[in-house]
Order: sequence, then C-alpha cells, then structure tokens
Amino acid sequence: MLKEIKKGIYFVGALDWDRKLFDELIPLPDGTSYNSYIVKGENKVALIDTVDPRKTGELLYNLKKLKLEKIDYIISNHAEMDHSGSIPNVLKLFPNAKVVTNKKAKPLLVEFMNIPDDKFILVEENDTVNLGGRTLKFIMTPWVHWPETMVTYLVEDKILFTCDFLASHIATNELFVKDKSKSLEASKRYYAEIMMPFRAMVKSDLKKVKNLEPSMIAPSHGQIHLDPSFIIGLHEKWVSDEMENTVLIPYVSMYESTQKLVNRLVYELQDKGINAVPINVVGVDIGKVAIELVDTATIVMASPTVLSSVHPAMAYVAYLANVLKPKAHFASLIGSYGWGGREVDNLIGMLKNLKLEFINPVLVKGTPKEEDFKRISKLANDIFKKHMDCELIEKG
Repeated sequence: MLKEIKKGIYFVGALDWDRKLFDELIPLPDGTSYNSYIVKGENKVALIDTVDPRKTGELLYNLKKLKLEKIDYIISNHAEMDHSGSIPNVLKLFPNAKVVTNKKAKPLLVEFMNIPDDKFILVEENDTVNLGGRTLKFIMTPWVHWPETMVTYLVEDKILFTCDFLASHIATNELFVKDKSKSLEASKRYYAEIMMPFRAMVKSDLKKVKNLEPSMIAPSHGQIHLDPSFIIGLHEKWVSDEMENTVLIPYVSMYESTQKLVNRLVYELQDKGINAVPINVVGVDIGKVAIELVDTATIVMASPTVLSSVHPAMAYVAYLANVLKPKAHFASLIGSYGWGGREVDNLIGMLKNLKLEFINPVLVKGTPKEEDFKRISKLANDIFKKHMDCELIEKG
C-alpha cells in the first residue's frame, strides 16, 4: 500500500491480512501490518523501517512506484526481522544508502542479515540527521521491547515514528485511526502480549515521548494516530499502578465440578459489586486472557487436579501470567480433586515473578457440596475486603 500521509512523507509498508500468529505464539485476529515510511527532504531521502521479509516485494514495488532516484538513509529503529528483514533488498536497489541505527542494534543487524560494517551510521540519544528542511532526531527507548529499540522524531513536522512502541496488530485500509474503540482493543491486546513484561521501561519511555509533544504517532504496526494523547493516555493508564475492581477467573472443568464452583464465585462477586470475568481457557484465544491481565486486581485460577497438579491448560495460563508480569495484587485457586495433589504449591511456584498475596484456596473433593459453596462465599468476601482495602470499591 502506497499513501502520502503528508507532503513528501509516504506510507510504503505492507498489510498482512492472512497472518494468524506472530512468533508462532501470539494470535492475530485482525492480521497485522508492517509499516515503512519514506521521508523526503530538500537534499536527502530517508526510509524509516522496512517490512517482514515475506512482504519485501510489496515494499520494493511501492518504492519503485515513487520513482525515487535515491535513498540516502535506511533508519532501523528495531532489529527484529519484521522491521529490518528487508534491509538487504533495499540496499541492493539503492546501494549508496546507509543504515542508521544505534550501537546495540548494529551487531544484531549484522548477525541477522550480514550487512557490511561500512554500511552503518551509528547514532546516540538526541543525535540528528539533516535531510534538508527536515530533521530526524533519534531517541533511545530501550526494552520496548528489545534492548536496542529507539524511535525517530521528524522535528519540523512533529511526527514520531515509534516502530513497535505504541503499536497494534491490525490490517486495515484505513491508515489513520478513526474508530477509537477498535483502536483501543487492538492496542491493549498488543500492549498486553508484548509490552506488559516491560512495564517499568514503558513508563519511563512514555515520558520521553510525551515531552516531544508529537502531532502524529506513526508506528510500524497498525494505524497512525492523529490524536497522540489518546494512545499515550491509554498506555499511561496501563503502565500505572492503577487496578480495576475486577477478578479474572481463567478456568478448566472436566466433569463440571470446577465449573459449578466458578459459577457460584462469579455470582457471589457480582453480588458484591465486583466485575467477575470467567474465561474458559480450553482452546481460547490466549490474547483475551492477556488483555484482562492488564488491569485486573485479582486472579482466581480454577482447575481440576490432573496428575497431582493443575490442568495443563491452566499451567499454560500460569506460565503466561508469570512472563507477562501483570500488576495484580491478589490470587487464589479453586478446583476439584479425586484423591489429592499439590495444586496450590505448584501454582505458587509457577507465579514466582508476580508480587501476589495468595488468598486461601477452595479445593473440593469430588462434586461440590453445600459446605463447599459456603467456602466459595467466604472467598468472595475475602476478595471483597481486599478490594475495599485497595479502594477499588467505594466505601459506605
């Protein structure tokens, strides 16, 4: 897709409508895009990021349609292949171009694509490249989400090219965000699955971005933001310590015993004014779990005992939560068993990266009975008190 986003500035990237998984792990319900941009100055031309190698042909086609006589600089904000993988092909088409990146990215680009040493120009924090009437300024944003990531600011036009930062996975012909509710959903999924483990670093880098006061944010996945305050504000909320009055209940039930416990817990929590979100994790789009993990205050994992521990599907959810490092404060476990097991100890071990206060679990032998449902009521009340203490529920 080739589109002019401002005079002399072009989107030359590619849409990937059919991609269903990223890194063979992250579900892409709306596909994705690989955004690449041409910026023309009076004297020089820069290409900001390239595209996934599978879409190299589309990028080269767009560049040829622009009838460019030259590209002077290829800006590599991030060495991951979906943004850097087409650099060698662009260098073949424009052999005099130089790859502009930072000292942490260079060795990765050399390792991944054998780019010759003399092709690089290395930049540091606040360094600039003059295109003639247009200035590119480079801001280091490490760990959003690799150690070498940076963003590029087009000073005169106040456009910030953020690569993976403030991005979303979505393929659409609408280059600019129009439907903010749809953008919110895609952006939150992207943050949850990719950026949440680096929440502290995202918080720090957000301050850098905000201080630039950009008028446009152009990431390398998803749509362009003409209202930067919208996407910056969302991320400020997500990286904050602010939690919502929500209990996420991922669950598995083999013979309905655990399902009955979940149903009662949901009812009890809702009756106390707490938003309960049950998600059956068998065959689920795991991105839905990740999205709910962003803001939830409490996680209650519900699982039957399988081979003396939690169900494998629940173990995967626990692994996911452990690596995503959400800001939840509280956790518990409910479930059923036949002859016994070490569900609780194993689950606590799986969540060792999280700073969680564990609330007494409810484990039931066989089918739940009335006394078991009373224990569920107590669990709901314990959660209510914890949320009250965190001022997630209004007192009085």
